[in-house]
Amino acid sequence: MKQKQNKLRSLESLIDKTYGPKGSSRRNQFEIGFEAFKLGYLLEQARTKRGLTQEELAQKCGTNKSYISRIENDASDIKLSTLIKIVTNGLGGQLKLIIPK
Repeated sequence: MKQKQNKLRSLESLIDKTYGPKGSSRRNQFEIGFEAFKLGYLLEQARTKRGLTQEELAQKCGTNKSYISRIENDASDIKLSTLIKIVTNGLGGQLKLIIPK
C-alpha cells in the first residue's frame, strides 16, 4: 500500500506562495497590513480586559468612539503620539517598542 503524502505546509511557505518572498512589494504590503491588524486586535483585547467600552476609552485619551472603532477594525492609521495616549491614559499601560536588529 502506498503511504499518503503529508501535504501540510508551514505558514511561512503559504505566505511566500500567496504574497511572494520577503522583501517583495506585495509581501511588504501584506506585512504592514497584518501589523495594523495585530495592533487593532491587541488594543481591543486590552480595552475589553479592563471592562471599558470604546466610548469610555475614547474619553480617557481625548478622542472619539469612532476613531477607537476604526483603529480596532484596522480602518485607520494611527499616530505614535495617539497610540501612546491610548495605552498610557486610556488603558493605564506602558508602550514598549522593539526594533529587531
